[in-house]
Amino acid sequence: MSRKAAAAAVMSGVSTPSDKRFRRPDSRPVRKRSALRWSRLWKPAAAVIAGLAIVAAASGVLLSAPGLAVDRLLVRGHTRLSAADIEARLAAARGVNILRVDLEAFRARVLESPWVAEATLWRVLPSTIEVRVIERVPEVLARIGQQLFLMDAAGVLLAEFGPSFGNLDLPIVDGVATAQARGSAARVDPARLAVTRRLLDELDAKPALRKRVSQIDATNPHDLVVLLDDDAAYLHLGDEQFVERLTVYLEMGPTLADQFQDIDYVDLRFEGRLFVRARGQMVSAATAGGRGR
Repeated sequence: MSRKAAAAAVMSGVSTPSDKRFRRPDSRPVRKRSALRWSRLWKPAAAVIAGLAIVAAASGVLLSAPGLAVDRLLVRGHTRLSAADIEARLAAARGVNILRVDLEAFRARVLESPWVAEATLWRVLPSTIEVRVIERVPEVLARIGQQLFLMDAAGVLLAEFGPSFGNLDLPIVDGVATAQARGSAARVDPARLAVTRRLLDELDAKPALRKRVSQIDATNPHDLVVLLDDDAAYLHLGDEQFVERLTVYLEMGPTLADQFQDIDYVDLRFEGRLFVRARGQMVSAATAGGRGR
Protein backbone atom coordinates (compact mmCIF):
# COMPACT_ATOMS: atom_id res chain seq x y z
CA MET A 1 0.00 0.00 0.00
CA SER A 2 1.34 3.38 -1.01
CA ARG A 3 1.74 6.25 1.45
CA LYS A 4 -1.11 8.17 -0.20
CA ALA A 5 -3.44 5.19 -0.03
CA ALA A 6 -2.65 4.64 3.65
CA ALA A 7 -3.36 8.27 4.44
CA ALA A 8 -6.65 8.10 2.61
CA ALA A 9 -7.62 4.98 4.50
CA VAL A 10 -6.94 6.66 7.83
CA MET A 11 -9.06 9.66 6.80
CA SER A 12 -11.89 7.33 5.87
CA GLY A 13 -11.71 5.40 9.20
CA VAL A 14 -10.35 2.21 7.67
CA SER A 15 -7.60 0.51 9.68
CA THR A 16 -4.48 -0.49 7.95
CA PRO A 17 -1.95 -3.08 9.08
CA SER A 18 1.17 -1.64 10.56
CA ASP A 19 4.54 -2.36 9.14
CA LYS A 20 6.60 -4.14 11.76
CA ARG A 21 9.74 -2.86 10.22
CA PHE A 22 8.96 0.65 11.46
CA ARG A 23 7.59 -0.18 14.98
CA ARG A 24 9.15 2.02 17.73
CA PRO A 25 10.24 0.26 20.81
CA ASP A 26 8.05 0.64 23.94
CA SER A 27 11.00 1.31 26.33
CA ARG A 28 14.68 2.09 26.28
CA PRO A 29 17.15 -0.77 26.56
CA VAL A 30 18.24 -1.47 30.21
CA ARG A 31 21.95 -1.67 31.12
CA LYS A 32 23.17 -4.73 32.84
CA ARG A 33 22.74 -4.52 36.62
CA SER A 34 26.24 -5.76 37.34
CA ALA A 35 27.73 -2.87 35.45
CA LEU A 36 25.61 -0.39 37.40
CA ARG A 37 26.52 -2.04 40.73
CA TRP A 38 30.23 -1.88 40.10
CA SER A 39 29.96 1.70 38.96
CA ARG A 40 28.39 2.59 42.32
CA LEU A 41 30.84 0.62 44.51
CA TRP A 42 34.22 1.16 42.98
CA LYS A 43 34.73 4.69 44.34
CA PRO A 44 34.02 3.85 48.07
CA ALA A 45 36.04 0.64 47.79
CA ALA A 46 38.93 2.52 46.34
CA ALA A 47 38.76 5.00 49.20
CA VAL A 48 38.82 2.20 51.80
CA ILE A 49 41.76 0.51 50.12
CA ALA A 50 43.63 3.79 49.98
CA GLY A 51 42.92 4.39 53.69
CA LEU A 52 44.19 0.94 54.66
CA ALA A 53 47.30 1.49 52.64
CA ILE A 54 47.94 4.75 54.49
CA VAL A 55 47.38 3.06 57.89
CA ALA A 56 49.68 0.19 56.96
CA ALA A 57 52.36 2.60 55.85
CA ALA A 58 52.01 4.63 59.05
CA SER A 59 52.14 1.46 61.18
CA GLY A 60 55.28 0.38 59.47
CA VAL A 61 56.86 3.73 60.18
CA LEU A 62 55.82 3.60 63.87
CA LEU A 63 57.03 0.04 64.40
CA SER A 64 60.47 0.97 63.10
CA ALA A 65 60.76 4.47 64.56
CA PRO A 66 64.02 4.84 66.56
CA GLY A 67 62.34 7.26 68.97
CA LEU A 68 59.98 4.50 70.17
CA ALA A 69 62.73 2.13 71.29
CA VAL A 70 62.43 1.34 75.04
CA ASP A 71 65.19 3.12 76.94
CA ARG A 72 63.67 3.54 80.41
CA LEU A 73 62.12 1.21 82.99
CA LEU A 74 60.24 2.85 85.86
CA VAL A 75 59.56 0.62 88.90
CA ARG A 76 57.08 1.54 91.63
CA GLY A 77 55.66 -0.15 94.73
CA HIS A 78 58.77 -2.07 95.80
CA THR A 79 60.11 -2.01 99.36
CA ARG A 80 62.16 -5.11 100.16
CA LEU A 81 62.72 -6.05 96.54
CA SER A 82 65.22 -3.82 94.76
CA ALA A 83 64.37 -1.96 91.56
CA ALA A 84 67.52 -3.45 90.02
CA ASP A 85 66.12 -6.97 90.51
CA ILE A 86 62.94 -6.10 88.64
CA GLU A 87 64.80 -4.22 85.91
CA ALA A 88 67.04 -7.25 85.37
CA ARG A 89 63.93 -9.33 84.63
CA LEU A 90 62.91 -6.76 82.01
CA ALA A 91 66.33 -6.19 80.47
CA ALA A 92 65.35 -7.86 77.20
CA ALA A 93 62.78 -5.12 76.57
CA ARG A 94 65.42 -2.42 76.24
CA GLY A 95 65.96 -1.31 72.67
CA VAL A 96 62.74 -2.98 71.46
CA ASN A 97 60.08 -0.83 69.83
CA ILE A 98 57.63 -0.03 72.62
CA LEU A 99 54.66 -1.05 70.45
CA ARG A 100 56.19 -4.49 69.92
CA VAL A 101 56.94 -5.28 73.59
CA ASP A 102 54.90 -8.24 74.91
CA LEU A 103 53.84 -6.82 78.26
CA GLU A 104 52.16 -10.03 79.42
CA ALA A 105 55.32 -12.06 78.84
CA PHE A 106 57.42 -9.59 80.83
CA ARG A 107 54.77 -9.48 83.57
CA ALA A 108 55.18 -13.25 83.94
CA ARG A 109 58.93 -12.73 84.40
CA VAL A 110 58.34 -10.20 87.19
CA LEU A 111 55.93 -12.59 88.92
CA GLU A 112 58.67 -15.24 89.02
CA SER A 113 60.14 -13.33 91.96
CA PRO A 114 58.78 -14.82 95.21
CA TRP A 115 58.51 -11.29 96.62
CA VAL A 116 55.98 -10.16 93.98
CA ALA A 117 52.30 -10.88 94.66
CA GLU A 118 50.92 -8.73 91.82
CA ALA A 119 52.45 -6.82 88.91
CA THR A 120 51.08 -4.38 86.34
CA LEU A 121 53.00 -3.14 83.29
CA TRP A 122 52.02 -0.43 80.83
CA ARG A 123 53.54 1.70 78.08
CA VAL A 124 54.32 5.38 78.55
CA LEU A 125 55.11 6.86 75.14
CA PRO A 126 57.51 7.44 73.66
CA SER A 127 59.98 5.03 75.26
CA THR A 128 59.15 4.13 78.90
CA ILE A 129 57.70 0.96 80.41
CA GLU A 130 56.30 1.49 83.88
CA VAL A 131 56.02 -1.38 86.38
CA ARG A 132 53.95 -1.33 89.55
CA VAL A 133 54.33 -4.23 91.98
CA ILE A 134 52.61 -5.33 95.16
CA GLU A 135 55.08 -7.12 97.41
CA ARG A 136 54.40 -10.03 99.70
CA VAL A 137 54.73 -9.23 103.40
CA PRO A 138 56.84 -11.54 105.61
CA GLU A 139 54.83 -12.78 108.59
CA VAL A 140 57.09 -15.34 110.26
CA LEU A 141 60.52 -16.94 110.13
CA ALA A 142 60.04 -20.52 109.02
CA ARG A 143 62.74 -22.83 110.37
CA ILE A 144 63.84 -25.51 107.92
CA GLY A 145 66.64 -27.60 109.38
CA GLN A 146 69.13 -25.07 110.73
CA GLN A 147 68.08 -22.24 108.45
CA LEU A 148 65.47 -19.52 108.80
CA PHE A 149 63.39 -18.23 105.88
CA LEU A 150 61.02 -15.29 105.60
CA MET A 151 57.51 -16.59 104.94
CA ASP A 152 54.31 -14.73 104.10
CA ALA A 153 50.73 -15.53 105.17
CA ALA A 154 50.19 -17.76 102.12
CA GLY A 155 53.20 -19.94 102.97
CA VAL A 156 55.48 -18.53 100.27
CA LEU A 157 59.16 -18.62 101.21
CA LEU A 158 60.52 -15.20 100.27
CA ALA A 159 64.20 -15.29 101.15
CA GLU A 160 66.69 -16.73 103.59
CA PHE A 161 66.88 -14.64 106.76
CA GLY A 162 70.08 -12.67 107.05
CA PRO A 163 71.63 -9.43 108.34
CA SER A 164 69.77 -7.32 105.76
CA PHE A 165 66.50 -8.29 107.47
CA GLY A 166 67.74 -7.65 110.99
CA ASN A 167 65.13 -4.94 111.55
CA LEU A 168 62.30 -7.48 111.31
CA ASP A 169 60.90 -8.80 114.59
CA LEU A 170 59.03 -11.97 113.60
CA PRO A 171 58.20 -15.19 115.47
CA ILE A 172 60.02 -18.36 114.53
CA VAL A 173 57.73 -21.14 113.32
CA ASP A 174 58.70 -24.80 113.35
CA GLY A 175 56.96 -27.63 111.50
CA VAL A 176 55.16 -25.63 108.78
CA ALA A 177 57.84 -26.05 106.11
CA THR A 178 60.05 -29.10 105.75
CA ALA A 179 63.07 -29.78 103.57
CA GLN A 180 62.74 -32.05 100.54
CA ALA A 181 65.32 -33.82 98.44
CA ARG A 182 68.39 -31.77 97.63
CA GLY A 183 67.64 -29.24 94.94
CA SER A 184 63.88 -29.41 95.48
CA ALA A 185 61.72 -26.66 96.94
CA ALA A 186 60.70 -26.98 100.58
CA ARG A 187 57.27 -28.46 101.26
CA VAL A 188 54.70 -26.39 103.17
CA ASP A 189 52.10 -28.42 105.07
CA PRO A 190 48.62 -26.89 104.44
CA ALA A 191 47.07 -27.98 107.77
CA ARG A 192 49.98 -26.68 109.84
CA LEU A 193 50.04 -23.44 107.88
CA ALA A 194 46.27 -22.96 108.35
CA VAL A 195 46.34 -23.35 112.15
CA THR A 196 49.36 -21.05 112.40
CA ARG A 197 47.49 -18.51 110.30
CA ARG A 198 44.51 -18.69 112.68
CA LEU A 199 46.76 -18.03 115.65
CA LEU A 200 48.32 -14.99 113.98
CA ASP A 201 44.92 -13.68 112.90
CA GLU A 202 43.69 -13.81 116.50
CA LEU A 203 46.84 -12.10 117.69
CA ASP A 204 46.32 -9.26 115.20
CA ALA A 205 43.65 -7.92 117.58
CA LYS A 206 46.22 -7.95 120.43
CA PRO A 207 49.39 -6.33 119.05
CA ALA A 208 51.15 -6.26 122.43
CA LEU A 209 50.51 -9.97 122.94
CA ARG A 210 51.54 -10.81 119.40
CA LYS A 211 54.80 -9.02 119.93
CA ARG A 212 55.52 -11.28 122.91
CA VAL A 213 55.14 -14.50 120.90
CA SER A 214 58.67 -15.66 120.21
CA GLN A 215 58.25 -19.17 118.79
CA ILE A 216 55.44 -21.35 117.44
CA ASP A 217 55.65 -25.10 116.97
CA ALA A 218 53.02 -26.33 114.51
CA THR A 219 54.29 -29.88 114.17
CA ASN A 220 50.96 -31.10 115.61
CA PRO A 221 48.25 -28.99 113.90
CA HIS A 222 45.82 -29.93 116.68
CA ASP A 223 48.08 -28.57 119.41
CA LEU A 224 50.12 -25.45 118.74
CA VAL A 225 52.93 -24.90 121.21
CA VAL A 226 54.03 -21.33 121.88
CA LEU A 227 57.00 -19.73 123.63
CA LEU A 228 56.78 -16.17 124.92
CA ASP A 229 59.66 -13.74 125.25
CA ASP A 230 61.52 -14.06 128.56
CA ASP A 231 59.59 -17.22 129.43
CA ALA A 232 60.97 -20.75 129.23
CA ALA A 233 57.63 -22.58 129.57
CA TYR A 234 56.15 -24.24 126.49
CA LEU A 235 52.46 -23.33 126.28
CA HIS A 236 50.16 -25.92 124.72
CA LEU A 237 47.22 -24.05 123.18
CA GLY A 238 45.42 -26.70 121.14
CA ASP A 239 43.84 -25.47 117.90
CA GLU A 240 41.40 -22.79 119.08
CA GLN A 241 40.83 -19.96 121.60
CA PHE A 242 44.47 -19.00 121.36
CA VAL A 243 44.25 -15.47 122.76
CA GLU A 244 41.92 -16.57 125.55
CA ARG A 245 44.28 -19.32 126.66
CA LEU A 246 47.35 -17.09 126.47
CA THR A 247 45.52 -14.50 128.57
CA VAL A 248 44.75 -17.16 131.22
CA TYR A 249 48.43 -18.06 131.40
CA LEU A 250 49.56 -14.44 131.70
CA GLU A 251 47.05 -13.83 134.50
CA MET A 252 48.22 -16.90 136.41
CA GLY A 253 51.91 -16.54 135.54
CA PRO A 254 53.01 -14.87 138.81
CA THR A 255 51.14 -17.46 140.88
CA LEU A 256 52.63 -20.35 138.94
CA ALA A 257 56.11 -18.87 139.28
CA ASP A 258 55.68 -18.73 143.06
CA GLN A 259 54.40 -22.32 143.29
CA PHE A 260 56.64 -24.07 140.76
CA GLN A 261 60.25 -23.91 139.76
CA ASP A 262 61.74 -24.91 136.43
CA ILE A 263 58.42 -25.19 134.61
CA ASP A 264 58.79 -27.32 131.51
CA TYR A 265 55.38 -26.76 129.96
CA VAL A 266 51.84 -25.64 130.73
CA ASP A 267 48.87 -27.31 129.05
CA LEU A 268 46.03 -24.81 128.61
CA ARG A 269 43.70 -26.89 126.46
CA PHE A 270 41.26 -27.79 129.24
CA GLU A 271 38.59 -25.39 130.40
CA GLY A 272 38.79 -24.42 134.06
CA ARG A 273 42.10 -26.19 134.68
CA LEU A 274 45.65 -26.12 133.46
CA PHE A 275 48.35 -28.73 133.80
CA VAL A 276 51.90 -27.88 134.71
CA ARG A 277 54.94 -30.05 134.29
CA ALA A 278 57.82 -28.89 136.50
CA ARG A 279 60.96 -30.75 137.57
CA GLY A 280 59.68 -33.99 136.12
CA GLN A 281 56.36 -33.86 137.96
CA MET A 282 52.89 -33.25 136.53
CA VAL A 283 50.56 -31.11 138.63
CA SER A 284 47.34 -29.32 137.87
CA ALA A 285 46.13 -25.90 138.89
CA ALA A 286 42.65 -24.47 138.79
CA THR A 287 41.76 -21.50 136.68
CA ALA A 288 38.58 -19.51 137.27
CA GLY A 289 36.00 -21.75 138.90
CA GLY A 290 38.41 -24.66 139.35
CA ARG A 291 40.28 -26.12 142.32
CA GLY A 292 43.90 -27.12 142.37
CA ARG A 293 45.38 -30.38 143.52
